[in-house]
Amino acid sequence: MSWTDERVEQLKKMWGEGQSASQIAKELGGVTRNAVIGKVHRLGLSNRAGAAPAKTAKEKPAAKAEASPAKPAAAEATPAARPAQSPARKQIIPAGQPLPPQPSANEISPEALASVREVEKKSKKISLMELTERTCKWPVGDPATDDFWFCGLPVQQGKPYCEAHVGVAFQPMSSRRDRRR
Repeated sequence: MSWTDERVEQLKKMWGEGQSASQIAKELGGVTRNAVIGKVHRLGLSNRAGAAPAKTAKEKPAAKAEASPAKPAAAEATPAARPAQSPARKQIIPAGQPLPPQPSANEISPEALASVREVEKKSKKISLMELTERTCKWPVGDPATDDFWFCGLPVQQGKPYCEAHVGVAFQPMSSRRDRRR
């Protein structure tokens, strides 16, 4: 199955009417629900998160509609009648676009970085073959170059790194996680 111009137009129309991906796939034939969802994303169509799907005559038989009690329109419009949604919605970024900078939960303090720089000046600069359980295994540099080495200073008890590198590698839990305890 290929996405012809006619099929794409029909997909856009049905998506705009609020039909589900399953309904669209069934109507188009020869495509899966996931293929419809993928095409919708590639076309950049609205995600319709706030819109209620439109009901078609096929979905709601007349006999069933008469048997069910009618809800007052005012009750459906009240905030208590529908699930609460947060006012700040996540922004959907199209595929291929760079993500905006994300704040890090575990920012490394300038003091820890300064300590690491000082330690790396004093480090033994050992190779992989020289590492033991008593030497700091903190890698420095690009492994693809000849200027790559490991710290090699004595490790902190029960850790794979020296004291300065432990301070960078093992960050304390965020304050939010601390409060849950």
